[in-house]
Amino acid sequence: MIVRVSEAHVRPELFDAFREMIVSAVRDFPGRHPGLVDHEVLLAPPHSLLYISRWRGEEDLVEYAGENWRDQPVVLPGEDTYLVEPLKVRHYTLAPVT
Repeated sequence: MIVRVSEAHVRPELFDAFREMIVSAVRDFPGRHPGLVDHEVLLAPPHSLLYISRWRGEEDLVEYAGENWRDQPVVLPGEDTYLVEPLKVRHYTLAPVT
């Protein structure tokens, strides 16, 4: 499993509108992307929003985000107008805790 974290630093006056746009955009992702195990939007108003997605594997991320999935975030049309800096993306794998 690969955990993908997209971090947005949002213009405070546009935070609510950005939240609504992101939640609306990702709502149908599970049906459109079979490799998506689960996902969530985490909020830290008024500046920060995280989109956390968990994927079965690399092949699923390539299908969703393209060959450069490790370095390039998936950016929705018009998203940059809400942000104070470019979207950041990071990836994690799970370490067994036993």
